[in-house]
Parts: sequence; structure tokens; C-alpha cells
Amino acid sequence: MKSCFGSRACARGWRLGGWLCLVAALAAGLRLQAADPTNALPPLRGLLVPQARVVVVEDPAATAEFSPQPRVLRRMVERGLTQLTSKATERDAWATLVSTQDVVGIKVLASPGGGSGTRPAVVEALVESLLEAGLSPRQIVVWDKHLDVLRQAGFGAVAERHGVRLEGCVERGYDPEVFYESAFIGQPVWGDHEFGQQGPGVGRKSYVSTLVTRELTKIINVTPLLNHNLAGVSGNLYSLALGAVDNTVRFLNHKSQMALAVPEIYALPELGDRVALNVVDALLAQYYGEERSLLHYTSVLNQLRFGTDPVALDVLSIRELERQRELADVPPLEAPAVLYQNAALVENGVCDPKRIQVELSR
Repeated sequence: MKSCFGSRACARGWRLGGWLCLVAALAAGLRLQAADPTNALPPLRGLLVPQARVVVVEDPAATAEFSPQPRVLRRMVERGLTQLTSKATERDAWATLVSTQDVVGIKVLASPGGGSGTRPAVVEALVESLLEAGLSPRQIVVWDKHLDVLRQAGFGAVAERHGVRLEGCVERGYDPEVFYESAFIGQPVWGDHEFGQQGPGVGRKSYVSTLVTRELTKIINVTPLLNHNLAGVSGNLYSLALGAVDNTVRFLNHKSQMALAVPEIYALPELGDRVALNVVDALLAQYYGEERSLLHYTSVLNQLRFGTDPVALDVLSIRELERQRELADVPPLEAPAVLYQNAALVENGVCDPKRIQVELSR
């Protein structure tokens, strides 16, 4: 039986699963922390972390009246991939990230809809790029938690045009052998593995979708630049961690629990270790609200951001959203620093902005 204690973070000397980061964390005098509203988003001190690299591709023609422009996006994807990997062609760039034998799952955030969530046009540009690199359409899966939400957001049309697959975690079911467990008990809802069950321990586990554990070999995480009131941004960590497992309602209204659970779930080897690429859909930046489109709280950036470090991308996204709120002269929101410090502790990535190298491509 696998749980969070079999994760890559544990293999590197960390024990996950709730309140403490033991062994290496204690040796360094560090702990996973519950969210503290007095914390800003400072550098994580006392922990040696590698430098992260982010490529930001910007084109003023990427949108027109808030609508993505497919041909421009296709060029932006090519520029981002080749610059990130230092390769001359897209095919060579993809060869450093995935193989033609992989089953590649493009994880999207569909619930806010195609206007404020991951935009189908961005995913379509990535799909076209993968196909041109030699992957078969049946080796490409566009996925999120619910199949009907994917279709409502417009991803069904992308799948039909290119012959790729569309999958929902709930519809595929959850793997009883791979889960994240915490002492914080939830009430499983319809679609969760333990829905309808009773007894000791029910509600303590969040099971990983069988789509991920039994089929996908690589993951490309594509997330919007969209505010989230608890996580700071509906970003790479939040989208993958809570989109790939069940029994997540217990975390959605508790900032302290989310700050613990999201990094630990992402650190499961079936998730974090399979992520080959993260892409932030920063065509638009919605700096207020969440889970629905609010264009009056939206700025046009016309950017796509590429990187292999999810934490670095999320930290930059939070700082951008803070900047947009300041420009719009609206009240600031609390930065959930602890979530990203915890993510650095379990080696999800780099949370110190000073260690993030940003390259702008126009």
C-alpha cells in the first residue's frame, strides 16, 4: 500500500503526512507550518535551494478584446520551449522533456471556464506542438477533475479537432493503493473513493486518480494567472495537487490545512515526479475573485510563462497579482507565504524570488 510516506520527499529525508517535516527539516530547525496571516512572502532563509529559471514570452498580439489569437499563441509556444531548453527546434526541445513513448497528460484548470481558467487556445497550441514533435494523438490526454466541466470550458472541441483524449479524474475513479493521508478528517462527497463508507479512518485519505497512477507517464501543467483567496493563485501547486486527488473539500475552506496539504500532495511521486513542464497562461491576470470570470478585475498581459519549477512560477504569479492590485488601487490581499515555504521544504521547488532567474522574450 502506498501513501504520502512513500513520496520522493520522504525518500530524500522528509516525512510527510501532516504536521511535521522530520529528519532533515528538524536538523535544519525547520517545520512545515500552518498558515500565518502575519507572514508576507519573504525569502526562505537557512535552506539551500537551487536556482530556478522562468522564461516569459510576451506578444501584444496574443489577445484581441480578451480573445486569444491561436496563430500568435502557436509562435509563443515555440519560442518558450526552445528558449527554456536551449534547443534550436521544438522537436528537439520536447525531446528533453518527454519521449514519443510517453503518455502525456496536459493538466488544466477548467472550473473557472474558458475565459478565466486555463484557456483552450493555449492548450491547443501545446497539443499542436506535441503532435508535430512526433507524439500520437492517443498519447496526449487533456484532463482535469470533472469531464463535464472540461467540455463546458471548451476543451472538448480541442480534443475533437486533434483526436486527443479528454479525461476526468472522477469519471476514471481513484486508486485505493495511492493516497495522501492526514489527521484532518473530511466528509467524502459523491465521486470520492470513500463516499458512502463509514467507520474509523474514513475521510482521512485523499486518493490519487487512476488516470495518473496507471496511465500518464508525464504531466504538463497549464494554469491561469488567476487569484485564489487561500492559495494566492490558482497555480501549478494548487491545480495539480487538488485536481488529481479526491476528498479535497476538507482543505478548501481552511488556509492552514491547505498550506500543509497542497505541498505534500504535490510531493507524491505519482504527481510531482511526473511533471515535465509548467506553463502559466498569463494572457490575462485576474487579480480579484476566483472560480468565475470577473473581467473588471482583469489586466491584459499577453504572456505565457514556461518553467520546470512550479513553486517559482507560482511565487512570480502571486507577486504579479499583487502588482496588479496595487496598480488598480484596490485593497491588498494576504500573501499565503507559508504554503510556498512548505513547498520549498519538501523540495517542490524554489520560493525565494532572489533565486529565480527570469528571462523575457518579446
